[in-house]
Amino acid sequence: MNDSGYRFDASRKTLAQRVFEAPSVGKMSPAAKLIAYTLLLTWTLIVLFPIYWVVITSFKDQAAVNQGPFYIPFVDFQPTLDAWRVQFTEDPNCNVASIARQFGLLAHNSVVFILSPIVTITPMEPQICKIYLAFTNSIVISVFATFLCVLVGSMAAYALARIQYQPKFGNIMMFVLLIVGVIVATSYYKIPWWVSSTIALVMFFFLVRSIGRFFKMKLGNGDILFWIISQRILPPIVVVIPIYVMFQAVRLLDTHIALILLYAVANMPIVVWLMHDFFANLPIELEESAQLDGATRLGIFREIVLPLTRPGLAATTMLILVLSWNEYLFAVFLATVKVQTMPIMVAAKNTGEKGIFWWEMSALIVVMIIPVIVMAILLTRFITKGVLSGAIKG
Repeated sequence: MNDSGYRFDASRKTLAQRVFEAPSVGKMSPAAKLIAYTLLLTWTLIVLFPIYWVVITSFKDQAAVNQGPFYIPFVDFQPTLDAWRVQFTEDPNCNVASIARQFGLLAHNSVVFILSPIVTITPMEPQICKIYLAFTNSIVISVFATFLCVLVGSMAAYALARIQYQPKFGNIMMFVLLIVGVIVATSYYKIPWWVSSTIALVMFFFLVRSIGRFFKMKLGNGDILFWIISQRILPPIVVVIPIYVMFQAVRLLDTHIALILLYAVANMPIVVWLMHDFFANLPIELEESAQLDGATRLGIFREIVLPLTRPGLAATTMLILVLSWNEYLFAVFLATVKVQTMPIMVAAKNTGEKGIFWWEMSALIVVMIIPVIVMAILLTRFITKGVLSGAIKG
């Protein structure tokens, strides 16, 4: 029998079939492809337009901003560097030589910070370019806060995914009461925080050993995980005043360490919640085999778990970095002079007597978003895998 009669002849398809039917399995029809690409292009333009508008606004002058809107440089308006020039000419310490000297001063002050518990060295506090100071403060605070947050949060998430905890509710309440006692002793009785904290830890140890066995009510991993994520439900404005009083009592206002610790603690529930799902979806047989070979829990976490969850770790790191970089509320309360960050600089620097100078503010915003864009480009491959891996189950 001749098989030619059973072959599909594409030339016999009508125009409607060619447009609306897929040419083969796994491919889209021309009409569906046109609609999909049109929607994607439209959404891309919607997402990128605010960034484009900020960039071109930074090259406008007051007339171009007030008489606009103008969209296309050299067509609608003549670009100018006035907004960029103002940022560096108004401050006499923003020249190249002054900024270059800060690298040596930064190294000196870093040594001072490390050796301060051992010896007394006076840190250098020269006049410095405010934009440079805010930019470096944002980088140092965001990077260290992200590193600390991801490090501690990922270990906590792994512990909750693999180890079953049953803490007693009574012991937890004792710990909370002792923390309240430390705050009261530090704030009202001027006892050094390290003294009151040490006494509270010793008291907690003896109380748990003596009366802890009488408590019967226990909590589980699900309760702990829900309590951790519930910390993000609370509006930050509710706790900012107590946090300010606490850091004032321990003399950490307007310091890098205060913002680093605060950003890390504030974003840690997100790390725990996201990384817990990645760790829980890993096959536990790999870890059990490593334990049979004598590997420790920390070695398993470092050598097996983290490499397998690298996409999720990269996506989580990028999210925490963006949240730390854009944080404004805590910084505006705790950073007064020395550790002001870029969000504070953008919000406060360019407000004039007649209103906000949008063109100058846009120049600062462009400087502010460049590091985040660079980091997103470097982690794009891992971020894509991390987002998609959570959508595929079974």
